[in-house]
Amino acid sequence: MSEGFKDQGRERTERRVGQVKEVTSLANPLVKDIKALSQKKTREETGTFLAEGLKLVIDAVELGWSIRYLLYSKAARGKPLVEKVAARTVARGGMVLEVSEKVMSSITRKDNPQMVAAVFDQRWRALSDVRLDKNETWVALDRVRDPGNLGTIIRTADAAGASGVMLIGDCTDPFSMETVRATMGSVFAVPLVKTGVEDFLRWKKTAGVALVATHLAGAVDYRKIDYKSRPTVVMMGNEQSGLPEELASAADRLARIPQAGLADSLNLAIATGIMLFEARRHLLTLEGAE
Repeated sequence: MSEGFKDQGRERTERRVGQVKEVTSLANPLVKDIKALSQKKTREETGTFLAEGLKLVIDAVELGWSIRYLLYSKAARGKPLVEKVAARTVARGGMVLEVSEKVMSSITRKDNPQMVAAVFDQRWRALSDVRLDKNETWVALDRVRDPGNLGTIIRTADAAGASGVMLIGDCTDPFSMETVRATMGSVFAVPLVKTGVEDFLRWKKTAGVALVATHLAGAVDYRKIDYKSRPTVVMMGNEQSGLPEELASAADRLARIPQAGLADSLNLAIATGIMLFEARRHLLTLEGAE
């Protein structure tokens, strides 16, 4: 990485002054560093990621996330919401960059470049810290590989009232630009856990949860499962191969989603949404009864 990310002392000085740095060159070290966040290796090395769009950035700030770098194009200068986010960024120790349209389009999506983007620190929750309360639901995903699927699942988990998403094994990066876009901001609201199969299975034995998995061999209609007696973890398998035997055998219930027509399977994100909203329906019924 260039001095843009490394020289933290210089960054702090500029942040205290609260200056807006004007950047017009694609060769600027900070621009190069931020562009490099499109690569997983850079995101892992820096522990940061890029999010695009004013609404998404505002949502993150409202949820308590601090911006490391805020970028806005010259066309956004003076807009009240942009000015407000810029002021809060400086107040929390972040740096504000006013960039040319050329720079912004090189960093964000090229077909429809955003006027605002921001660099945030990644957040992960440790599996050992996850303790499910009564009526809570989490999602566990085994080797999910498609960024769009993962982003949609995070967004759906948020909408369905799920408390978090666990990523088991070699999953796609939830902080990639494509995944973050697909979450529509829910990546800032839904806790994420990264774990391996063995650690997940050890956690399950002592967590007091009901592990419900969808599986081709599932014998129970997903609508007939008890989602209320214990906290539930809905476990979904890889898009192509489904759940491996070691995970499927650990499930308390193997569920099936009845289908009609010629399709032999559902898209992972859609199947996960069906399961989560069914669990939510059961819990809402329970709350209504109380």
